[in-house]
Amino acid sequence: MPDAQATTIPLPVIALVGNPNTGKTTLFNALSGLSQKVANFAGVTVEKKEGTCHDQHGKLLRILDLPGAYSLSARTPDEAIPRDVLLGRRADTAKPDRVICVVDASNLERNLYLAMQVLDLGIPAIVVLNMMDIAEARGMKISAATLQQQLGVPVIPMQANTRQGMERLRVAMSQAELPLAKPGEYPQSLREVLAKAHELLNTGETNPDSNALAGTVSLICSRERDAAAAPGIEAARELMERECPGWEENLVASQYKRIGELTRNAIEQTRSSDPTPTDKLDGVLLHPILGWLILGGLMTALFATIFSVATVPMDWVDAGFGWTADWIKTWMAEGDLRDLLTDGVLAGVGSVVMFLPQILLLFFFIGLLEDTGYMARVAFIMDRLMGLVGLNGRAFIPLLSSYACAIPGIMATRTIANPRERLITILVAPLASCSARLPVYVMMIGVLLPGGSGGVWMKVAFMLGLYALGTVGMFLFAWLFHRRLRSGTGSTMILELPPYKVPALRAVLLRLWSRARVFITQAGTVILVISILLWAATSYPKPDAGDDTDRLTQSIAGQLGKQIEPLIEPLGYDWKMGIGLIASFAAREVFVSTMSILYRADDPGEEGTRPLQTILREQKRADGSPLFNTKTCLSMLVFYVFAMQCMATLAITRRETNSWKWPLFQFGYLTVTAYLAALLVYQGAGLLGY
Repeated sequence: MPDAQATTIPLPVIALVGNPNTGKTTLFNALSGLSQKVANFAGVTVEKKEGTCHDQHGKLLRILDLPGAYSLSARTPDEAIPRDVLLGRRADTAKPDRVICVVDASNLERNLYLAMQVLDLGIPAIVVLNMMDIAEARGMKISAATLQQQLGVPVIPMQANTRQGMERLRVAMSQAELPLAKPGEYPQSLREVLAKAHELLNTGETNPDSNALAGTVSLICSRERDAAAAPGIEAARELMERECPGWEENLVASQYKRIGELTRNAIEQTRSSDPTPTDKLDGVLLHPILGWLILGGLMTALFATIFSVATVPMDWVDAGFGWTADWIKTWMAEGDLRDLLTDGVLAGVGSVVMFLPQILLLFFFIGLLEDTGYMARVAFIMDRLMGLVGLNGRAFIPLLSSYACAIPGIMATRTIANPRERLITILVAPLASCSARLPVYVMMIGVLLPGGSGGVWMKVAFMLGLYALGTVGMFLFAWLFHRRLRSGTGSTMILELPPYKVPALRAVLLRLWSRARVFITQAGTVILVISILLWAATSYPKPDAGDDTDRLTQSIAGQLGKQIEPLIEPLGYDWKMGIGLIASFAAREVFVSTMSILYRADDPGEEGTRPLQTILREQKRADGSPLFNTKTCLSMLVFYVFAMQCMATLAITRRETNSWKWPLFQFGYLTVTAYLAALLVYQGAGLLGY
């Protein structure tokens, strides 16, 4: 009984707070390891990362990785989350017992602005000076002891990517009591007005202390919609502006004056600021010509790796599913259950899971680029191009995320303050060729270029062309929407370029494991369900005895496919491809599993375990010509570049725009574009003699 009661005691909560690009998430991964879960904060699509770890005494702690923010005076919904969690304003998240403020030691003054705001709230805190190696490389000698003495809280120098300083941090986390920082003092005249504003927000508290006033300041200074909707916020703002004009600017100036005094005593510049390795690399990577060439080279290397290195594990996965199917056929009696397992579950799921090595390589490559700091440079390079279509480089970060998956990409648009630019980014994000398209691309390119036809580099060129086509389409529609949505003014990009660093392989692998788990559990579940339904649709009703030759045509799937065939025939597709298109509206990768089930059902191969691409190349039309000829393959590839075939993405668009108008519009314009583009390619290729 005592043990059962002990499990109900809530774990102490430690929140990680910091600016973007300070290594906060790297530290979170180092502390929590694999014991983490990812969800969303209730009511918003901001990611919520939680994990557990043990202190020096073996006590279990709950770790919360809050979204990066530059200030508690929120300007976007992302920045509002740390403020509300620290103030205890979120019912879905417990107010932290302690806070770890992660600051970039090489940009100490800017990072201390947020840290000082957090310390002023009166929450027990630890300050982590991360990236000490970069600070030292810049000739900065930082005295952690001096900062600790002035701030009044533990200050731990660290390099989170190498885990240097981790033991000192765990010792500080294990302290029974942490000292509280001395809060900043407000001038008496301002303090009196802030007390009145505080009373408007918190009825009944007429004599707030400095910690409470700091929370009031963060709420009043915020500009995002959630704060504006809180009771008393607008009245408190009006009171402050009326009785203390310019109070906000004066507070910012006084805060930076405090920070200047701190850093003046704690930082010693040991040598002149010579160009750092980051400066030298930026001279090359941000060059107006070389920058583009290097970016193109990296993308080429990525796809070359996908088509070469990933081949071996893909063959292993394919062979494993084939061996399993053969084993079942050997040891299990004939019947519907055996057919369901071999022709439905294994054929459907296996045909998609075999592409998992390529998807993981894509995620791994992107993770490395993110961890090195190169992704921010890509946004900088793209800023001028984005400006031509009415966006700025900040919108490129969500769009870049969409190449992995459109869902987190659309969620990431919450960092875009301009509503018009945010909406445009949401509408065009699905045009980025996500990882779900990768199995379709690889399968169709393999059918188009069998064996050694053109070699790896021809396949790489095709893949780059598909990604480029989606990107051009994305920019074109962004430009069109920009011209139609004229309300509001454009925004200017202010983007921090973090220093280059050696990627933390452990952190990259943890993210890779998380994404693989999501793919297997979420996408795999969808594929499994649809595979079972498709098998049933292709198996029933059973044909009359002796009439097995026309079994597929007489099935439910066959009858449905024949109904839609006139609509898709101008694109070069038969009814089986039509069934694949319909099934893939749930998720794009389902198209591969559908093709496997439908075409393997008529496969003349002895065991039915031959490669799917081989089976597709052997398919014939009524006149004896290849079904999957050049123009059909090109038409299919172009269709999937533009098609909006992901119900989860539409659901996120609905949630982010709070309207059904925009997801329906998104689905409509992308589906029509995909159909017309595929029609143009197929018919145009026919006119050219293909």
